[in-house]
Amino acid sequence: MRKLIASALLAAVSLVAVAAVPLAMAQTPAAPSAAAAPPRTASPPGAEVYIISPKDGATVHNPVLVQFGLKGMGIAPAGVKFDNTGHHHLLIDSDPPADQSLPLPATDKIVHFGKGQTQTTVELTPGKHTLQLLLADLNHIPHSPPVLSKKITITVQATP
Repeated sequence: MRKLIASALLAAVSLVAVAAVPLAMAQTPAAPSAAAAPPRTASPPGAEVYIISPKDGATVHNPVLVQFGLKGMGIAPAGVKFDNTGHHHLLIDSDPPADQSLPLPATDKIVHFGKGQTQTTVELTPGKHTLQLLLADLNHIPHSPPVLSKKITITVQATP
């Protein structure tokens, strides 16, 4: 009987302790950390991503059609786990992130194609720009080793 009473008291104290936590604290998720990131997905040997068009050094007008190429892997939408696949990210006037163990952020410089798209049109200001493709896995994390295209430079001419 004493064990039953002690267990009941312990349970009651635990409930009071949980109830004493402010609601805002109880609902605030912990910030993600590198330790919590999923492991990187391996890329198969010889996998390549490249820009079909425009060509390096091209002079173009808006909207700029960018076509993506891929060898040795397939395309799958973000969130879909399938071996030897990924989805494209277009780096505009940007370098790949230094820490590639974390998901790629979606910014105006890192454009996600999580539905499995293999081309896009972009509006760029007149002048020189760089474009580069980076393939990432279902969680937007670059493969290991990274499947990264050559960086190309294009010149966008102002529309007359």
